Amino acid sequence: MMGLKTLGKEKKSMYKYNLIGKKTILFLGILILFSVNTAMAQMNFGLRAGASVDPDQFHFGAHIISDPFIPNLTFRPNLEIGLGDRVTAIAANLELAFSIPIPQNPFSIYVGAGPALNVYRFDNSFQQDRDTHLGGGFNILFGLEHGNGLFGELKVGTIDSPELKLTIGYTFH
Repeated sequence: MMGLKTLGKEKKSMYKYNLIGKKTILFLGILILFSVNTAMAQMNFGLRAGASVDPDQFHFGAHIISDPFIPNLTFRPNLEIGLGDRVTAIAANLELAFSIPIPQNPFSIYVGAGPALNVYRFDNSFQQDRDTHLGGGFNILFGLEHGNGLFGELKVGTIDSPELKLTIGYTFH
């Protein structure tokens, strides 16, 4: 049987861990907002939503797309929140993408990759039985986008990222 002294240490430890997780999420949000070089002339903002596998979730979020660093290469950081499978996930993805225009067509294909920081909050339906996990990941992505801003994306994740994400979204120009 666990003593009160041990239980008190565990609660303090969980509180400290949760506080670190919240500070990390805040830091990531600020990092994504300011990570794109301010000398760039324009950034485009967009919204996204979709489904993921392992964990099986609905996700939604926002992204920015920088002007190209070199022809067709853009920085596309995004923040996604996943819900479902008794887990809440927050993913901060710092991805680069290379666009391949399709001649005489308003569509282009893009491929990309980048690191991710994932925060998972597990909920076992009891207030005391929650656990938070912070882990890194890496994503490889493939997409099809229209010149008007509509896009579809397939993302394959490794390490602590979801195994697969299917996303649709819109980038405002």
